[in-house]
Amino acid sequence: MAAQTLYQLNQSDIPRQWYNLAADMPNMPPPPLNPGTGQPVGPEALAPIFPMALIEQEVSRQRWTDIPEEVLDIYALWRPTPLYRARRLEKALGTPAKIFYKYEGGSPAGSHKPNTAVPQAYYNKKAGIRRIATETGAGQWGSALSFAGAMFGLDILVYMVKVSYQQKPYRRSMIKCWGGEVIPSPSDTTQAGRAILAKSPDSTGSLGIAISEAVAVAATNPDTNYALGSVLNHVLLHQSVIGLEAEKQMQMAGEYPDVVIGCCGGGSNFAGLSNAFIRNKIAGKEARIVAVEPASCPTLTKGIYAYDFGDTGQMTPLLAAHTLGHDFVPPGIHAGGLRYHAVASQTSQLFLDGLIEANAYHQVECFEAAKTFCREEGIIPAPESSHAIRQAIIEAQRAKEEGKQRVILFNLSGHGHFDMGAYDSYFAGKLPPDEMDEQGVEAALRAIAALPKPPGYTGKPAMAGR
Repeated sequence: MAAQTLYQLNQSDIPRQWYNLAADMPNMPPPPLNPGTGQPVGPEALAPIFPMALIEQEVSRQRWTDIPEEVLDIYALWRPTPLYRARRLEKALGTPAKIFYKYEGGSPAGSHKPNTAVPQAYYNKKAGIRRIATETGAGQWGSALSFAGAMFGLDILVYMVKVSYQQKPYRRSMIKCWGGEVIPSPSDTTQAGRAILAKSPDSTGSLGIAISEAVAVAATNPDTNYALGSVLNHVLLHQSVIGLEAEKQMQMAGEYPDVVIGCCGGGSNFAGLSNAFIRNKIAGKEARIVAVEPASCPTLTKGIYAYDFGDTGQMTPLLAAHTLGHDFVPPGIHAGGLRYHAVASQTSQLFLDGLIEANAYHQVECFEAAKTFCREEGIIPAPESSHAIRQAIIEAQRAKEEGKQRVILFNLSGHGHFDMGAYDSYFAGKLPPDEMDEQGVEAALRAIAALPKPPGYTGKPAMAGR
């Protein structure tokens, strides 16, 4: 009989509550600030663009939040998601390590993003909102929100980072299939976009710019709200279903991870898998938790911990986080979902407290890891997920060198079926350069030097090494 590789829960095992790590964190991040007054912002500052239910989740320290039945009904289209043991990869690497991965690519949008898109659409619909404006990098969030909008009868407007709009035409088509409208950003449809184009007519765009455009639309149209696919507390809350399921599935396998790995841009899929295990770590159960970034946009490993805007147009409150500066425009790497200038405040605080660690890798070595993985396990990973695979392979090779057993768990946050242009470039040896723009970062950090400073500010990069 073949050894077990698949650990699948029943539909009745879909979590019925979201888990909020804020209830168990030893230290909370500093509060968001009003950029004009420097004072903490209250719910009223968010009310023009978010429904009150999501604002309450954003500021909550309640450990558990019930998942609405209407959301559970849609979750059941693809959840619970499977946990696999990568036995073929283990054999190919000749490692004593046991490698497990949680696979989120079976959702309608092909990634973990619907875990928060569905509840965000639900709460907006309940609040009487007609349309949601949002941004997207690689298109995974834009397509996920368009899917969720179709489920609840909402119009969706997506500002897609221009370089990804050009690189990933089928993500654009997915958005349109579900009835969404997609516009390349920066665009001439908003003042924020026009200002960028006036300075840089050939701008490839960034998530910070696209956020500015979407927020501008939401702030000036009473029937329109804004939705964010990562970074904010309520997004991390909704993604907790990943780790809660994985915790049960690891118990089914009779194992507990020594290391938990997720790729990390804004932090949603990383937190989604890791927060349940961070809770256990805080309670005394040891495991290494590793966030993996692109070398071209390494917010945790080379950013500074500071107050910064979440968008280039300076329309959001100031958030305390590891940042490269809101003006920073990363190179046009194919892992578009990781091209964000800052990381979630909650994730930043965990990094400051030593509860997580971080590494950064170049896209060529990540595509190498993705190739190794798909030739053994059969799944073509999204470029974002390839960063987690790179780290998992390094951990497995280290276990081999040390002659030690090690249990590795990572999140395969989505498939790469709409990223084949990126794989074409990789196999042709034509991946674009992805060195971090040092001068661009220096200029972007100078631009935030006068902003308020959070506790723990040093003005220096964290310099976390591999």
